[in-house]
Amino acid sequence: MYTYFKGKITEIESNNVTIECNGIGYRIYVPNPFSYELEGEYKIYVYSKIAEDEYTLYGLKDKEQYELFIRLISVKGLGPKLALPILATGSIGGIVDAIDRENILYLTKFPKIGEKLAKQIILDLKGKIHIDASNIETDDRSEDLMETLSALGYKTAEIKKVLPQVNPSNTLEEQVKEALRLLLK
Repeated sequence: MYTYFKGKITEIESNNVTIECNGIGYRIYVPNPFSYELEGEYKIYVYSKIAEDEYTLYGLKDKEQYELFIRLISVKGLGPKLALPILATGSIGGIVDAIDRENILYLTKFPKIGEKLAKQIILDLKGKIHIDASNIETDDRSEDLMETLSALGYKTAEIKKVLPQVNPSNTLEEQVKEALRLLLK
């Protein structure tokens, strides 16, 4: 139905944002609402869920995240409400890597994802997700990491391939060590 909304964020709540487009405010459930700035202009890719008693919009920041979301909700037993927390707490590269390597422990760390559902995700999606890591946007926290790795002689394409797998909550020093370990594989 809709591909994306482009407009200004007027409200931020714990699990959703309101984006104003042409004078109309749309409530969109997103993985990380606090990654948006109030009054900031954004383009949010949306998935519409229409059921008997609900009409809900789910939003993603970029096409890669949107594509992974669509793949995840295609898994039996995994709907949009379960897919959002996966995208909120995991990196795209990390999720895809866990699926391809059959890492059940990584997948079960997400809320409400048990061993049975993790196995179903792997069964349905292993080898079927192909995301171009060079298109994944970086945030301010990863800019320092990119600059550091570039100074060490690594190419931007190489860095962007491992960047999604690096834990952004670590210190810069820990991120550099983790990235170097991934780059040397």
